[in-house]
Amino acid sequence: MCGRFTLSVIPEVLAQAFQIEHVPDIEPQYNIAPTQMVWTVIYNSQSHKREFERSRWGLIPSWAKDSSMGAKLINARAETVAEKPAFRSAFKRRRCLVVADGFYEWQKQDGKKQPYYFRLRNGQPFGFAGLWEEWESPQKQQIKSCTILTTQANDLLQPLHERMPVILTEQDYDMWLNCQVQELEALQQLLQPYRSEEMIGYPVSTLVNNPKHNSSECIIGLNTENAPANQLN
Repeated sequence: MCGRFTLSVIPEVLAQAFQIEHVPDIEPQYNIAPTQMVWTVIYNSQSHKREFERSRWGLIPSWAKDSSMGAKLINARAETVAEKPAFRSAFKRRRCLVVADGFYEWQKQDGKKQPYYFRLRNGQPFGFAGLWEEWESPQKQQIKSCTILTTQANDLLQPLHERMPVILTEQDYDMWLNCQVQELEALQQLLQPYRSEEMIGYPVSTLVNNPKHNSSECIIGLNTENAPANQLN
């Protein structure tokens, strides 16, 4: 699964990575938790351009009676996303990239949970495969929300968890964002485990266990002041 992630790179790097002209000022986030606001990339079919949008993490289906359902739908399994009532409409018509530059996973050790941080070796930001919805409350409040797709863990993540978030390659962004593409087989081909050799992971402080902690200390490797330790590679 994916329960916490980060986005700490500067806007200029995001603009280049996602080929977007205007990227708003973004405060570094080192411990993004479910129900918090996140940044997504969508394709605007009218302007024919990619755009940054804010969205609440935890998808609220349009037919939900209240917004609390979103807290249970932070992830969607890639293998069944096209079939599940909560996701199938968005899978066809409302796909997005959830913007990140790393994520956390936990491993049980001596009755405790040890967090690990994972990112790309080149340090670049990336897009999780995501879906978005717009929900209207009884008070007519519009809430845009999203979910992150997960798939089987690659060799790097396997020792910690059987699942991992779907990280799309830059070459796959166009197809994923183009909702005129609806061939299930073609889309499923994109939802594969990311290549282990292009990622790195290492243990970090348990500070990240509390979502109130949101500083660069969350991603510093254990037993070192400024570099990863005990790399999983």
